[in-house]
Amino acid sequence: MREFVVEADGGSRGNPGPAGYGAAVSDAATGETLAEAAEFIGVATNNVAEYRGLLAGLRAAHALDPEARVAVRMDSKLVVEQMSGRWKIKHPDMKPLAAEARGIFPPGRVTYEWIPRERNKHADRLANEAMDAGAKGEAWTPRAPAVPEPEGPPGDARAGAAAARAALVRGRAVPASEPVESAEAAPSDARAARTVATATTSSPGWSAAPDLGAPATFVLLRHGETPLTPQKRFSGSGGSDPALSGTGREQARLVAGALARRGTVQAVVASPLARTRETAGIVAARLGLDVRVDDGLRETDFGAWEGLTFGEARERYPDDLTAWLGDPEARPTGGGESFTQTAERIEETRARLVTEYAGRTVLLVTHVTPIKTLLRLALGAPPESLFRMELSAASLSAVAYYADGNASVRLFNDTSHLRP
Repeated sequence: MREFVVEADGGSRGNPGPAGYGAAVSDAATGETLAEAAEFIGVATNNVAEYRGLLAGLRAAHALDPEARVAVRMDSKLVVEQMSGRWKIKHPDMKPLAAEARGIFPPGRVTYEWIPRERNKHADRLANEAMDAGAKGEAWTPRAPAVPEPEGPPGDARAGAAAARAALVRGRAVPASEPVESAEAAPSDARAARTVATATTSSPGWSAAPDLGAPATFVLLRHGETPLTPQKRFSGSGGSDPALSGTGREQARLVAGALARRGTVQAVVASPLARTRETAGIVAARLGLDVRVDDGLRETDFGAWEGLTFGEARERYPDDLTAWLGDPEARPTGGGESFTQTAERIEETRARLVTEYAGRTVLLVTHVTPIKTLLRLALGAPPESLFRMELSAASLSAVAYYADGNASVRLFNDTSHLRP
């Protein structure tokens, strides 16, 4: 079952006065904005405008997937408490609006949470845009997304990706049944990938698969930085097992805040290594969850290369490193773990966790190779694709696993939560 987050708001410049509402629907697992709505509604009170925003958000979520679960977040204490059933609805203008909102999804499929105004900026912006448009006698229209201009020489992968995004946004409307995806050779550019997704309203399409039941969704978190991370040293399961650095702990706090705002993680599972357990502990404390440790999520054992940079390993063990780069069966010097062995371990772990967490969203706090392997397997990509992915410290990726054995990669190397 898909899970959406609806953020809604409304305002009146005079109370009553010229009023408008705004609402945004996002994917609960990835945070991707799927739909926006806003409208100038004439003269009304703040509370009526807020209810109208709620209605618009619920209708947009229902249009995306009528079988979904929805978490509504608003900074209106009145609407949240009334829709949660804790406060009575007395005002005659709001009773029919509340009744209509309750009828969009079946009982029990919508939850309500109050959030402070500073966390509801998206919906607040939309409501103000609608009121500004109404003051000019115009209808609200969505902002055109920023489209990065192509840069770089002919054949440059980043320039090609920018050109493709520009064509999607400027050249045509993407059909609702067509998934909007981004593939490029610079996977760390998560913000640009999300720009395409926000340009259209997505449809549940093939990814909803309601007849297959709710997927198990793995939110994949790479641990925060350790002292070895900035130096790009091999750091697997057979080395010194470093703890997080101060930067790594701050990264963990930032990702914890981002996941708390999304509010969809139901369990936390971590690799047994110190850096992942520490990252998981910081996140889980913020989410109010316990951490379960699973040995299957540990990093590859890099043998004698542990603690070395790539250049140092090439200088000391050139033949072994060349073989390792070209053959997934090759093992690091000194009896480390091959990529094939790692993949077999990850496949077993994945199958076990998918069964255990069917229909739920679980955060897996692990390492570069396990996350890349899960993504590779989900995409059906060859082993050499591991060398073509950039995976940053404290980045988020996400994969949904369905009952028929298929998988859907929903997010890759998102580091937006680390930016100011």
